[in-house]
Amino acid sequence: MSQAKVATYKDSVQAADRLSQAAGPSWDRIDAEAVARMRTQNRFQSGLDIARYTATIMRRDMAAYDGDSSQFTQSLGCWHGFIGQQQMISVKKHFTSTRGKYLYLSGWMIAALRSDFGPLPDQSMHEKTAVASLIEELYTFLRQADARELGVLFHALDSAVKAGNDLKERNLIAQIDQYETHIVPIIADIDAGFGNAEATYLLAKKMIEAGACCIQLENQVADEKQCGHQDGKVTVPHEDFHAKIRAVRYAFLELGVDDGIIVARTDSLGAGLTKQIAKVRVAGDAADQYNSFLDVEEVTPQMLNPGDVVLQQDGKLVRPKRLPSGLFMFRPGSGEDRCVFDCIAALKAGADLLWIETEKPHVGQIGGMVDRIRAVIPTAKLVYNNSPSFNWTLSFRQQLFDEWSAAGTDVSAYSRAELMQPSYDDSPLGLEADRRIQQFQLDAAKNAGVFHHLITLPTYHTAALSTDNLAKAYFGTDGMLGYVAGVQRQEIRQGIACVKHQQMSGSDIGDDHKEYFSGDNALKAAGDDNTMNQFG
Repeated sequence: MSQAKVATYKDSVQAADRLSQAAGPSWDRIDAEAVARMRTQNRFQSGLDIARYTATIMRRDMAAYDGDSSQFTQSLGCWHGFIGQQQMISVKKHFTSTRGKYLYLSGWMIAALRSDFGPLPDQSMHEKTAVASLIEELYTFLRQADARELGVLFHALDSAVKAGNDLKERNLIAQIDQYETHIVPIIADIDAGFGNAEATYLLAKKMIEAGACCIQLENQVADEKQCGHQDGKVTVPHEDFHAKIRAVRYAFLELGVDDGIIVARTDSLGAGLTKQIAKVRVAGDAADQYNSFLDVEEVTPQMLNPGDVVLQQDGKLVRPKRLPSGLFMFRPGSGEDRCVFDCIAALKAGADLLWIETEKPHVGQIGGMVDRIRAVIPTAKLVYNNSPSFNWTLSFRQQLFDEWSAAGTDVSAYSRAELMQPSYDDSPLGLEADRRIQQFQLDAAKNAGVFHHLITLPTYHTAALSTDNLAKAYFGTDGMLGYVAGVQRQEIRQGIACVKHQQMSGSDIGDDHKEYFSGDNALKAAGDDNTMNQFG
């Protein structure tokens, strides 16, 4: 059991019965047990209830990780409530508990799949309200998963009572009392805040009210935001970014989610530009350090052109290099130093977790930066993007090829430029690379401070892959067998509850409600002629 119940099932029935009796004869047809069941099926009555509950879970998991790095957490990105629901149903089915398993809400997938403008790139052009709407939708579907599973238990309880099986009745009541909800934390992407700090605060409130206990915020310029794995990223000085971190914290505190979690993401590793020069107040302050990474050239007053911006650094007059757009350039090769600087500053400004967007999945690279951060803040830990933007197979095979080459191992059987070839799949290099991919999350948790591993847009890809396979079979020579053999038969044999799609969509819950409301007059869908009966 992952959480304490406010009241046992029997206590809830008794409480409803007292209410009914107090109301008098007009409530004679209000069944106390039905009320208790509906309350049990709807434990979370608001998004704020969910945010407070899941924040406690996430804080518990963070503390567990601090004591044992093998206790890292995971999530998959979901672009629809149904996808999130099916993910958590699968987790409970295969692992019995949802502990350590979250959902991730990806701004990329909202842009690509949920915008009224149609498919968009990950540049914060989609409607900001779509973010909070998807959080609400995900939790609506997760709550419905609870109602569906509990409904099955209630029907089994009725059968046990009718049969006079006291032992089974007690066992089922215990299962109801110990029921683990599908409600889990969502790490929700707010991009760069969709505007200034006030805009960030307003959107954060909507997200928290929808149920978000954890908000991820990145240090890009809001109106220049790019996907973390594309070129053209522009960062902001720390003062601007930290104002938004505080805005999110104020939103959490205003709404009573006192232990809400903020993930501070830095894109500095791949961002070579800044829109503004930071205002230095005291030599050596954060702004001065930020500016020290600018790519500059020493100048004299005679060398200046109209409109030039100049700085005094180390007693010298320097001119920052600028693009025709007016954006300022950072020194090449300064990305890792800027990431470390960003992360330490963000934690000191009130962030709880860090996100370093990298260009490849390399434990050594990530761990090297985390070691430097932990030298200042020992409890620092990461949320890490196991991104589909990486070619994982090629990256790990090339890492291993280079490692073996440096160690003097004979790699003459391999062509580094052709390592994606299927002929290498069963080779010693291919098999060892796959083993390292399999161990990546455990290794990164242990050696690179990664508390949470997520895949940003996996269900975007699985939807495309499964649809391609079905379309190829169904519209080809397989015809209907393409669906039956490739989908329905697999659902039946793998025990996928969704094979009973009417039940999954809520028809049984609706039947129960009809019986509560109308008694014997209820016209229910789950009769003998319901074709879902073909699936047992």
